[in-house]
Parts: sequence; C-alpha cells; structure tokens
Amino acid sequence: MSIPQVAIVGRPNVGKSSLFNWLAGRRIAIVDPTPGVTRDRLCAPVEAGDRYFELVDTGGIGIEDKDELTRDVERQIQLAIDKAHVVVFLVDARNGLVPLDEEVATRLRGLTKPILLVANKCDEPHLEPQAAEFHRLGFGNVLCVSALQNRGKEELLDAIVHSLPRETQSAAEVKEPDLKLAIVGRRNTGKSTFINCLAKEERTIVSEVEGTTRDSVDVRFERDGKGIVAIDTAGVRNRGKIRSDVEFYSLARADRSIRRADVVLHFFDAAKKVSHVDKQLAGYILENYKPAIFVVNKWDLLKGALVTGEFGDYLKRVFPSLDFVPIAFITAKDGKNVQQVLNLAQNLHKQAGARVGTGELNRVVEKAVAAQSPSLRFNRQGRIYYATQAGTQPPLVVLFTNGAHLFDHTYQRYLLKTFRDYLPFHDVPIKMYLRTRGRGEEGDAEGRDKRSRAKRGDAKKPAKIRARARKGATGELWSDI
Repeated sequence: MSIPQVAIVGRPNVGKSSLFNWLAGRRIAIVDPTPGVTRDRLCAPVEAGDRYFELVDTGGIGIEDKDELTRDVERQIQLAIDKAHVVVFLVDARNGLVPLDEEVATRLRGLTKPILLVANKCDEPHLEPQAAEFHRLGFGNVLCVSALQNRGKEELLDAIVHSLPRETQSAAEVKEPDLKLAIVGRRNTGKSTFINCLAKEERTIVSEVEGTTRDSVDVRFERDGKGIVAIDTAGVRNRGKIRSDVEFYSLARADRSIRRADVVLHFFDAAKKVSHVDKQLAGYILENYKPAIFVVNKWDLLKGALVTGEFGDYLKRVFPSLDFVPIAFITAKDGKNVQQVLNLAQNLHKQAGARVGTGELNRVVEKAVAAQSPSLRFNRQGRIYYATQAGTQPPLVVLFTNGAHLFDHTYQRYLLKTFRDYLPFHDVPIKMYLRTRGRGEEGDAEGRDKRSRAKRGDAKKPAKIRARARKGATGELWSDI
C-alpha cells in the first residue's frame, strides 16, 4: 500500500506555505511576502487520527520567476497534481475572487480526484461570509480556515482524511525512515542533481542559476527495503553576503538539516578550491558530531588532470581535524558512484550506532596509556580509572579520571585516534567526556591518605560542627555536577 499524497495548490501569496507549516506542525517551508519563494515540491508527513498522508507544498501558479525558472516551477506543480490523491485548492478570503483564481480552477476542473476548496486568512468569523463568492468556481463547499490564527484546522484535516482512498496505509503502519541524509555544500555543487539521481525522478529543480534551491526539501525513497530520506538544502554562502530574508531562512534551514540528519554529505565542486564557507560548514558538521562524507562532484571535468589521491590529500590538508572523514568522487549527472556513496552512508550510520563492551573499551584505554602516558600538568600526573560507552549516535565515551584538567587537547585527540584505530568507529566522530571523580571516589593511595587526614581533622572539631557537616552532606557522586 502506498502513502497518499495531498497537494496544496493555488495562485501566489494565498498562504500555501503557511498552511503547509501549520498542518505539518513545524516550520519547514520558508514563509515570506515575496511572491515565488517556493519553487520545489516540499513534502512532510502528517498524522490525522488513525490515518497518515504526505502533504505537498507547491509554488504559486501563474508566477513569473525572476530567475527565468517559471517552466521548471510549473513542471513541479504539475507533477504534484498528477501524483496527488487529494488536491487542496487554496484561495485568499481577504482579497476575494481574482482572475488568477479562475485560471487555477480551470486547470483543476478536469481532474477526477477529490478537490477541497479552502479559503485561507479567515482570521475573524465576520470574514467567512466573504468566502461565499468562491462557490462560483464550482468545487462545492468552501472550508474557511486561518493558518495565522489557528482556526479550522480540525475541520480541514477531517475533510482531507474523509477524501483519502481507503486502501492506503494507516498511521500505525508507517515507519520512521531508517536513514536521514543531509546534502549540503556551496551553491552549484550538484546537490539537486544528486538528489534526483537517488530518487530516480525529477524531484528538485536543477539549474545553473545560483540559489535555485531555497527550502530544505525532504525526498523519500526506498533502497533494499529500507526507507531513506535525502534532504536537499540551499547552497551555503558567506553570511556577510546574505542580502534578503529568503537567503537568511535558507541558511537556517540548511543548519537545521545538518542537526536532524544521521549522515551529512558535504559536496565540493571538483573544479573549484575549498573556500572559507566550506571550512565553516565542515566546522558546523564537526560541532554537531555528525558522520560525514566529503563528496567531490563533477569529477568528469578533471578527468586526466588530477588523480583522486592528490585531491584527497588536498582535502586532508585543508581539514586536518577531519582526516577520518571518508572521501567519495562522483559524477552525479551520469550517476557514477552515486550508489557507492549511499552504501558508504549506510555503513557510517551503522558505525555511529555501534556499542562496545566496557571490558574491550578499557583494554584499548590501557593500551593507549601504556604507549603514551599523559604529560605532567600542574605537577600532577593524569590517571584514567576506567571508561564506558554511555551512548550512540554519536558514540559517547566517558572516561573517569583523577582530574579532567590534567588531560590537554593534544592527549585527548590522541585518545580519540586510538579509539578509531581499535574500535568500530573508524570513520565517525566520537564524543568524549572526562569526568573527575569526587574525593570519596578516589581509589589511589593519595586519595586514601586525604580521607584519613580529613577524618583526623574532623575528630578535632567540636561535636556541633561535625553534626552540621554531616547534615549538610549532599552525597553527590561527581564533583562537576
């Protein structure tokens, strides 16, 4: 059984993206007064009662795109209408019926699928009578809603669910995707072409125009029985060059896509050098401990001019702290090595979810300390009592020490490299916490001497002071909590 699709269509600036975000329950589409902001088809799963459907936002019908992408936007709208099981025809109750609404109605009138006529921006009850004129379009009753004021949501969802085909999946039958991929990078690195190659359809607009993709577009597909979501993002540019609200929100959506992804594919153009923007983007990926792949696209342009090993060494010199990140060379427009990148991403996701036993982890720590012990800091020698893995996605290793401040960053990087060499985390970032054991937990002779001296000192104190000290004891295990 397939997941039904519900497409929102209408002329520009009737509030399609606002309605889309409202029904989806989160801010996905960029909402801006500028006509023509939405270009690609945006999809989001929506659960209503015991039913489940995919909501699709589209560009405005009849808009003339300033970047001459009108034909591409119109093709995306038509694909959404063709694939939809239910069409929501959205109009503006405040502005009333306009000629472009009639043109949209003419385009939809020949469809044999359910069409729901919905009047948005009915912010107050007294505006609902104005929506009566839309009956002239010939689509039956008009549902009055307001995405801004949260009016009529339940009635609209009920109408959508009532119009869905009966043989589709219920909410209980729909599973979460097994893998979420975020496709990020500078403008014109071939991200949308790669997405279309994965989906095996024209899912996003591909153009030489910089900034074609504005929203973060979720594309769902299956490989070998596993559900995968690929998130196409807007091309990242220098924050100082952002000139509009749309560009700002596009960048914010790209950052959020990194945070919610399981694996990030960082795209590079083989014909261009790594820029400052690329370095910032890689730093943000590392900051969020996301498994990543450096994907060098358009490799066919450099055929015979540069071997993969040289370019790989170049990337490792540019990103010395990310030398563990695997590098893939592809030509997205021809589909070359695209499947291999997907297989590698699945492998990284498996690595990030792996667990190792405490015994194995401590043997690796002992081996690391035996090969190179921590240097003296503050006239003290750092000691690691034991280690344990506290979480996955990313792998979280907690080290219990006699003082977290006794381990400098160089030694911490050495430990992380040792973990990657001997544990199943070869190509993914590892989050490591150093815990300082409290005085009551010190297990060495020095700790025992400190406790005995403290007891002798307490014995000399008056009984009332000792009683107050016992009463105020908190019993906390760690001194840094």
